[in-house]
Amino acid sequence: MRLKCIVIDDESHAVNGIKSYINTLKNLELFEVYTDPLQALTEIGSGPDVDIIFMDVDMPMISGIELSKAIRHKTSKLIFTTSHSKYAYEAFEMHASAYLLKPYTFARFAETINRLFPQSIGTPQISLQKQEDYFFIRNKNDNNNLVKVRYSAIVAVESLQNYVRIYTSDETIVSYIGLSEIKDVLKEHSNFIQAHRSFIISKNHIEKIDGSSLKMTNHLIVNLGNNYRDEILMYIKDKTIKTGRS
Repeated sequence: MRLKCIVIDDESHAVNGIKSYINTLKNLELFEVYTDPLQALTEIGSGPDVDIIFMDVDMPMISGIELSKAIRHKTSKLIFTTSHSKYAYEAFEMHASAYLLKPYTFARFAETINRLFPQSIGTPQISLQKQEDYFFIRNKNDNNNLVKVRYSAIVAVESLQNYVRIYTSDETIVSYIGLSEIKDVLKEHSNFIQAHRSFIISKNHIEKIDGSSLKMTNHLIVNLGNNYRDEILMYIKDKTIKTGRS
């Protein structure tokens, strides 16, 4: 039995992303997509019940929190998807089943579905068909559009108060999100490590070690923080070929 899903989000990039995630899981079926929350209010209320509703919070005319008050009874599981952690309390007040903070990975998406629909008679465990190698994030340098970021291309992430700068092999992306939230996304990939209070780096992009500084493949210089130095140096030591000279 496949789980019927409805997606409500006014952003086309976000809709495309979650559609690809749903299509990747063989036990999920996309029933309907709404980019207009008012249309969703009208049609879902008079339509059949579904297993999951994925809903953005920050939408025009009517917010996801307000919309959920009218349609929560039409679904077994309500999952809020949003870029803002500040809505978490309100979401759970509306008996949300889960809260996915954008940008979320395919692994986090699948983990959430598996938790809400554990293996049981009549509800088979969701199967992962493939692991996505990218996520989408808003780029202030590109009119705040959503852009695709591949994990393999990330050189480093720098925290700058209330936003981050993501250095990739080809460009620099600026996004209004905290370093802790990006760290939560990157932690599923062992290639990333914190090198300084303000920097997370990719081990694969370390080009040169100069005392307490790292030169990255894009020529970025990252100074090692005292609290992170030992872990970085241990990694470098393990990767160093031993020679006859010290």
